[in-house]
Formats: sequence, structure tokens, C-alpha cells
Amino acid sequence: MEKAVDALMTDDILTNFLRIYSLNIGNYKKLGDFENYVYEVYKDEKAYILRITHSSHRMLEELLSEADWMSYLISKSLKVPEVFPSQNGNLVERLTAGDDSAFYACLFSKAEGKPISVRAPEFNKELFHAWGSAVGKMHAATKSYMPSAGIVPRMQWDDEELLKVEKYIPEEDQLVIKHTEDLLNLLQNLPKHINNYGLIHTDLHSGNFFYDGKDIQVFDFDDCCYHWFASDIAIPLYYSLLYKFKEADQAEMEIFGKQFLDSFLDGYRLENEIPEDLGRQLPLFLRLRDITLYSVLHKKIAPEERNSQLLFMMETIKKRIERNAPIYVS
Repeated sequence: MEKAVDALMTDDILTNFLRIYSLNIGNYKKLGDFENYVYEVYKDEKAYILRITHSSHRMLEELLSEADWMSYLISKSLKVPEVFPSQNGNLVERLTAGDDSAFYACLFSKAEGKPISVRAPEFNKELFHAWGSAVGKMHAATKSYMPSAGIVPRMQWDDEELLKVEKYIPEEDQLVIKHTEDLLNLLQNLPKHINNYGLIHTDLHSGNFFYDGKDIQVFDFDDCCYHWFASDIAIPLYYSLLYKFKEADQAEMEIFGKQFLDSFLDGYRLENEIPEDLGRQLPLFLRLRDITLYSVLHKKIAPEERNSQLLFMMETIKKRIERNAPIYVS
């Protein structure tokens, strides 16, 4: 989290949100604080997830539209968290921060199952198949989604602030800036229709679902936006490669990438038609994720806080962007 936001996130903010949602005061566990503050919290000994978001990251209408889409997916029998109202009957609550900005809170059910590390034996073809099935089912459902009355639609893919890379990356990274502009111009010309474009998760890596041995339950819809379905296929592949092969050679990554995609797409096609022209689009969205990740790492992690492993990863990503090379080549 940026230091300026962290300074505003006081114990009083957290305590007041716990009260507003009738949660146990003093009984919580912090799970993360990269883009949002995420806590495991309790009510009557049952675990929930409380997410606190600063207004510099999301505004009220964005959070309401996220909750609306999640509720719609539940109505279509997808395994996603339920969003619970506060004691005031609101799905999103607001508290003013010290500088007159705001923090927003949402309360979710805790996903069933368990996290699966890329090093675990369960990170295998069966999991990849279930992963693809879940994404395919989500894409099939989103084709008929219409925001509820009063809900502002989520942003389009190119409204993503992190794509304005010149705001966050070093000034000397001019080739990164140029190649970002070139890729965005290329993507603007891709066709859009109901079978390849809609409201999607956009960040469905292995850290954003739990697995029960049969199905996955997806969570963290914070980045959901209108995007090409192919991006939701690229992201699982991208992060599986990134997390599993930190220093592997390209040949080894390509062998795994093919195995992953074969199983993932076998699951996906059970629920939805594979997007047309996926083979051409996949490298483009793998490149786009390199750009987004490079940008967010510069935004969120100050130079003095970057360890050698992170610096190595950032340099590797930078070199791929400068070569217009995706992390995986089929």
C-alpha cells in the first residue's frame, strides 16, 4: 500500500467498520494490504472477509457495481462470495479519512476450500480443468448480465489507471512507454461482440480462488471490468508461469504452458465456446499483463522496499516489454 494511504488507515477506521457490520471487535486477522486492506473477521464465531478500500483506488459506484455483478453470478449458480449488508442495510459503508478522503468497506462470505500453492501436488491438470470450467461458466453467464437499476456499469478495460504507465515508471523507461502505447492502439482495433467481450474478473490467478478438490470458488472481484474473454484465459496462464518458474528457462515454461492450456481449455469448453482468434489474442494479453504488473509494482512498492528477488522480477518484466515478447509463446 502507498505510504500516504497507510498513514490514513488508523485503528479507529478499522474498529468503526467492525462496529458498523456488527463484527467482533478485537478479533480479526489481517490477510493483505497491497491494493486493499483485507481482514478475516468474525461474527458469532463464523468467519467472514472484510475488505477496506481507499477512495484513491475505488469509488462508491465502482464498489456497488462490483457487488451487483457478484450477486448476479450467484443467481446463476456460480461459486462466488456473497456480499452482506451492514447494520444500516448498506452493501458498502463509508468513513471519512483524516485528509477528507474516504475509506469504503464491504463484507463478504469466506470462500470454501483452501488455497493451492503452485508448488503443491494439487497444482495439476485436474485443478487446471476446474479452473477453466469456472472461467468458462463465468463468461457464459456474463453474456446476459445487465446492471441493476441505479448501478453504474464497471469501467472498460482501457480506463485502467495503471495503463498510464508514465505516471508510475521511471522517466528513462521510454521504450516501455512507447511499446505500451503501441499495444494499446493494437488492442483498440480488436473486434468486440457478445461471444468474446463482456464484464469479466480480469485477475483470476491462483491467489484469488480456493479449491475443494473438485471445484474452485473465485473471490477478489476488485479489478472486474469490461474486457475480452481472452484476457481471463491469459491471466491464469501468466501468473502460473510467473509464480512457478521464477528463473526457469523458456523451454521448460513452454512445456508447462501447453499442459496448462490444454487442461484449462478442456474445462472451459464444457461451459462456454472458446473465444475466436484466441491464438492470436493470447500473446497480446500476456504482454498487457506484463505492463500492468510493471506499473503497479512501481506504484505500490517504494524503491527502498524492493528486495533482490522483486528487483530481478521487475527487470525481467521490463526486458520482455522492451522486446514486445510475451511470457509464453505457444
